[in-house]
Amino acid sequence: MKRALVIGPSGAGKSTFARALRDKTGLPLYYLDMLWHLPDRTTVSRQEFDGRLSEILEKPRWILDGNYSRTLERRFVRADAVFLFDLPAEDCLAGVRSRRGKPREDMPWIETEEDPEFTRWITDFHETQMPGIYALLEQYREGREIHIFRSRDEAAMWLKGE
Repeated sequence: MKRALVIGPSGAGKSTFARALRDKTGLPLYYLDMLWHLPDRTTVSRQEFDGRLSEILEKPRWILDGNYSRTLERRFVRADAVFLFDLPAEDCLAGVRSRRGKPREDMPWIETEEDPEFTRWITDFHETQMPGIYALLEQYREGREIHIFRSRDEAAMWLKGE
């Protein structure tokens, strides 16, 4: 494994897993949220984001943490491993609540309150995002290591080699 995607709904445990994967493999880790968001809660332009992403995709080794469905196929093409977190929305929402008020290396600000739009995105993820993700998994399955985790415990067991 040299180029890994870690994808799934917010709050599923992607970033925690990606950090552990980085520590296990020595691969450099890039958070898409850090490419897109600025500390003042604004975003870079799509052009700037795409340029930053292109630079990473050209590197021989990386872990990319995040969804950003607009660029997902570009990332699938370059990846040799995909880790999909397919957890229930309730687990993801609990994950988001548990990180509120805490600094995180994967986000340039501290989330302090619930965002109804963000909550809706998480609760709708399986309906709006997962079908496209599974279609890409099928389309790009050949020659790639694919792992689908339905719980954080499954991801932890994979990291331990169980």
